[in-house]
Amino acid sequence: MSANLTRIQLDAIVHALAVALPARSPADAVLKHFFRDHKALGSRDRALVADTVYSVLRRRRLLEALTPSAAPRELALASLVKLQGYGIGSLEPVLRGAERTWLAALKAEDVDRQPFEIRADLPDWVIARLRRRLADEEILALAKSLQHPAPLDLRVNTLKAPREAVLQRLEADGTPAAPTRWSPLGVRVREKVALNKHPMYLDGAVEVQDEGSQLLGLLVEPRRSDLVVDFCAGAGGKTLQLGAAMGSHGRLYAWDVSDKRLANLTPRLRRSGLSNVHPQRIAGENDTKVKRLRGKADRVLVDAPCTGLGTLRRNPDLKTRQTEEGLAELNAKQSAILEAAGSLVKPGGRLVYGTCSLLEEENEAVVDRFLAAHPDFALVPCGEVLARQGLSIPGCERYLRLLPHVHDTDGFFAAVLQRAA
Repeated sequence: MSANLTRIQLDAIVHALAVALPARSPADAVLKHFFRDHKALGSRDRALVADTVYSVLRRRRLLEALTPSAAPRELALASLVKLQGYGIGSLEPVLRGAERTWLAALKAEDVDRQPFEIRADLPDWVIARLRRRLADEEILALAKSLQHPAPLDLRVNTLKAPREAVLQRLEADGTPAAPTRWSPLGVRVREKVALNKHPMYLDGAVEVQDEGSQLLGLLVEPRRSDLVVDFCAGAGGKTLQLGAAMGSHGRLYAWDVSDKRLANLTPRLRRSGLSNVHPQRIAGENDTKVKRLRGKADRVLVDAPCTGLGTLRRNPDLKTRQTEEGLAELNAKQSAILEAAGSLVKPGGRLVYGTCSLLEEENEAVVDRFLAAHPDFALVPCGEVLARQGLSIPGCERYLRLLPHVHDTDGFFAAVLQRAA
């Protein structure tokens, strides 16, 4: 990079890191507040601050090992030189004391000589769990794929436009895009774009949704006349996908415990043109709304709260924010939610359990416990469900197991469970 770094830019990066590194809140929320308090920063400066903060969060273990005291200023300079392609000369105007000397040594440092844990840049407790079923070579391939920013995937709302028309429109607008590799509904945008101002986004023809999330939605296979419950709807990406798959017919409940998340669904729902979606806040898995629908749902989707470790490309702060103690709490919550969701399914109906986690404890172990307690439910191989839709995804025969280094999606897990008729 030829442009020199300015003192204003470095100061902004250092201040942003100082508030982001404690990881008490999600990094995107921290940056949103930071930029609100620093309105004088231009768009290019904001982009540089955000890129550097995320770069530091993605490779935090490495940078802390390579810097003298791991202070925010050192981490910022180390990231710019080692990870973001800045030459030391372009930082010259802002360097002080011995910084030039250690940055020169840093630039020459061979990262591949670092210990395994630092190259993987994952918490020790996560590595220990992954080692239960993956060799170190595969863990490293997975870990390295999580160190890169995620691509921008869109889901086409087929009620508004076919995928081909969306691709042609993006191309005509100078936004290079391609069909996603696995999902028949997906479009991958090749470079950053201000999507929220694009006519197709404003019209509801496209929604931001990772390809892996789209594949999880495809496992539900809702029919037009079905009663469907999205048990942990969040901001409703999969809800909108299911509503479109139902052709805006039937009845689709979007449940969540968070008013804020459901509020984020409202404008998306308006754009989508769907009339079959009913967002409802529930107080928890024992809410009266849950009890009222027991044994009545044709399809229930549980995208369970989890560590989110499959989304580290987008949310690298989770490496710091998630803990072993938190994992135990999540496991109890996952089992309780799956239990409640299972009670909604009518005989012959389908329950889909999914997470964006890489850990067996949040995935297969939760499903195994549920099946052991509920002999009237049986596992349906995900490969069979996908094959009906003309899809064949390697490694997803029994469960949906998506991995960034294999499938180039976020890390996702899903199991399809059928209740006996």
